[in-house]
Amino acid sequence: MNRLVRAALLLAGALAFLTLESCTESGDPSELIVIIAPSLDNPFFGQEAAAADGKARELGYDTLLFSHGDDAYKQSELIDSAIARDAAAIILDNAGADASVAAVAKAERAGVPVFLIDREISRRGVATAQIVSNNYQGAMLGALSFAQAMGGGGQYAELVGRESDTNAAIRSAGYHAVLDQYPGLEMVARQSANWSQSEAFSRTQSMLQANPGIRGIIAGNDTMAMGAIAALEGIGRSDVVVVGFDGSNDMRDAVLAGKAHATVLQPAHLQAEYAVELAHGYLTEGATGQPEKLLMDCILVDAGNAERLDDFQMKQERD
Repeated sequence: MNRLVRAALLLAGALAFLTLESCTESGDPSELIVIIAPSLDNPFFGQEAAAADGKARELGYDTLLFSHGDDAYKQSELIDSAIARDAAAIILDNAGADASVAAVAKAERAGVPVFLIDREISRRGVATAQIVSNNYQGAMLGALSFAQAMGGGGQYAELVGRESDTNAAIRSAGYHAVLDQYPGLEMVARQSANWSQSEAFSRTQSMLQANPGIRGIIAGNDTMAMGAIAALEGIGRSDVVVVGFDGSNDMRDAVLAGKAHATVLQPAHLQAEYAVELAHGYLTEGATGQPEKLLMDCILVDAGNAERLDDFQMKQERD
């Protein structure tokens, strides 16, 4: 996420705070939606926060944007703050499936509905909605493309996300539901890089040193895939098939440049905007009209359609 966009988001939050203070002093009811993401600097999380912010303002709400940095304790403090500020609703990309349950339940008890995006939590009935990508479906798409690019055989490595994150486990399971059906494919290394590009860089270096015959690397997100690409470039390896997951602009550019084979787009913008629309419906009608857990299918992005990808959307989705 570029600095101008992030600065605009922070300025919008500051202006919303001033508006909120004014409303509180005059006794007017809150029309505040608090948006909490893991990070506002990370391209994926920053874009989903921007999408939620834009839709909320379009519907007439004030907004405040925060990041919890994948720290469950900080997340809990931010939810306390949202409750204290009489937020109408919270849009949350949470800090862990199990670790976030108590904080979400706390908001629910205080009468503040929580609409989860991207990551689900491990308990039903405490969030008003959980809108997540169909990670298993998307992972199967990515794995099938990976297997085909590998010609159905050869040694490969897997970079896994943070072990405590539900999405990491689901994506890995989806990958292996396909890859394990190919007898010629041999996974010779599997390491967690915690969604981090720098960790993926070092993990890839060590995996390649131990297994120079690796011909493919499949990663649980694009950030780790980009770390793997950097490590491969560092040793002059352009023969390795790399597949990621998220649909970032960086990975799009890598696909178009021939440095990566594919990524899987999870619709961050659509999820965030839909969460705000559900929140608005709940606040105005008293119900969302939808089940708590909602899945959005992912899209394979390869050389054939990568030019249409921009900021976690396919261009036709915005036109």
